[in-house]
Amino acid sequence: MDAQAAQSLRAVVHDCLAKHMYEAAAFFADKLVTLSGYAPAEVYTLAQAFFCSRQFRRCLQLLRGTELIEKDLRFRYLAARCLAECREWEDCLTVLGGLDVEEPEQLALPLPRPAAPPGTAGINYFSVVCLLRGRVYDALENAPRAVKWYRAALQADPFNYEAFQALVGGHKLSNGEELELVGGLDIPPQHGWLKLLYTSRCKMYEQGGSIEGTLAALEAEPAAGSQQQQQQQQQQQQQGGVDAAAGGAMQPAAAAQQQQQGSSSGSGSLQTPGKRAAAAAAAGGPQPMALSPLQGGAPSGAGGWGLSDNLDVIACRADWLYHRGAHAECYALTAAALERDPYAAGCLPVHLASALELRKKNELFLRGHKLVEEHPDRAVSWFAVGCYYMACQQYEAARRYFGKATALERSFAPAWIAFGHAFAAQDESDQAMAAYRTAHRLFPGLHAPLMGMGQEYQRMNNLGLAEQCFSQAAKLCPSDPLVAHELGVLAYRNRQYEAAAGWLRRALALVPGGRPTPSWEATMVALGHTLRKLRQWDAAIDCYQQALGLKPGQPGTYSALGYAHHLKGDVDAAIEQYHKALGLRPEDAFTAEMLAEAMEESSAAFQATLEQM
Repeated sequence: MDAQAAQSLRAVVHDCLAKHMYEAAAFFADKLVTLSGYAPAEVYTLAQAFFCSRQFRRCLQLLRGTELIEKDLRFRYLAARCLAECREWEDCLTVLGGLDVEEPEQLALPLPRPAAPPGTAGINYFSVVCLLRGRVYDALENAPRAVKWYRAALQADPFNYEAFQALVGGHKLSNGEELELVGGLDIPPQHGWLKLLYTSRCKMYEQGGSIEGTLAALEAEPAAGSQQQQQQQQQQQQQGGVDAAAGGAMQPAAAAQQQQQGSSSGSGSLQTPGKRAAAAAAAGGPQPMALSPLQGGAPSGAGGWGLSDNLDVIACRADWLYHRGAHAECYALTAAALERDPYAAGCLPVHLASALELRKKNELFLRGHKLVEEHPDRAVSWFAVGCYYMACQQYEAARRYFGKATALERSFAPAWIAFGHAFAAQDESDQAMAAYRTAHRLFPGLHAPLMGMGQEYQRMNNLGLAEQCFSQAAKLCPSDPLVAHELGVLAYRNRQYEAAAGWLRRALALVPGGRPTPSWEATMVALGHTLRKLRQWDAAIDCYQQALGLKPGQPGTYSALGYAHHLKGDVDAAIEQYHKALGLRPEDAFTAEMLAEAMEESSAAFQATLEQM
């Protein structure tokens, strides 16, 4: 076959691949391989066609039949992908540089093409090899090794989003570790939006108010002239990549090491989260460890990056609103986003959670029905159905569908947490604990499973184990107000009232946005109980009144307010509050008894006054 005919046949193969006609691509690529005498480029194209058409064994057989698998990293990586699809994990690790390799620098891999700066020549092969090794260890449930390889993949190439998603989306790291990892990435200035977006995707407890600035920098429109400046920077960066390519080949491990060194030495005045935390401690108090929007790479001389309409940025904004307890605003934002794209994976979980908080049963029913009808193989579809039944308080049905979601996708954290909550709602502590323990094993950086386990231990009156769980949760996420609330309640039950007051005050101080929402009414009431135990009547009364301002019409709070007035000696005010409590809950025996006693005291005081006259 002459060169022109080979070129036209090659164009047909690539066109078939581009049009997702994989069977036709494999048919023509097979002929091209034979006619070209098994040229490496044609063999690789045929192997890609086999892989895309899910003929993994056939692709592996083709690759093993050539000597290129030992010399070309592209062939070796594709063979490893085939082994991973066939779930042959040990063979996959062997092909990817060795079964017992502990460190990325020890990988025995063929030389790659010359390394280029991140973002200029695609994702480098060393990074994707580390990513695949991490996935293998993830499948083997070896979390420490998986995290190590995911880290290596992201540090080798910060544009390897799948490595970032595995670490952050998979909740493999704690809050501080996520921010430290993102802060150390060597992202080019013209792609500063990526660092801001990575930062906003991290857990938000440790970021405090700085997350608002991060999101604002992503959403703001760029200033005039900034696009031309970015294009010039990109051209310079590409020229640097060409110069680097001309310098010769580089060993993958050495390339990764050089990139790591560049990310640490090229940061300039950018402080790492650990340094910011130390500076905050020296200043006398805890401060957020988040990257400043300016440090994160805001465009030079520009107002922002103009990503306000991007669904990923909208999902981050919705997460922040939900985190602050602004469920109505979160729901409105995600509802508008889902009108544009009803299947936006980033918006769906937080939209369903906010709809559950607002008890929007119709929305949950319609959304769940549509998702299950169109995507029955996705975990989020059955999660939506479970949320509907949770809103209807049909917990048995809810846990059935949450269980189906976890079976479809074990890495879907919201379904595991909701699965445990559905059991806990019916006091089925053993099953709830099993769900929370599994979630803790799968998502070691997520503190919510530890919180659930601690609450169940507290329900079973096992206060020692409850304290251990809450303490571990506090180490993972020290800025979560819910952790401080639970530790305060636990101290109250242990009669450590001073410690309880400290924890509950800390919980209220850590509430996102600075002002307690109705969700934190229970914390205000608990603080009132604690201050009453400390005989600080006025402070306790103030807490109860604030709690009623957050959530009016609560008979328990009116009863507690009356009791505080009673202990203070203000019997008339106590009687008034007791009457309000009994008007809302007439069967309250304690309030009725205290009202009778207050009436007797008032009558006795009135009689004494009459006798003195």
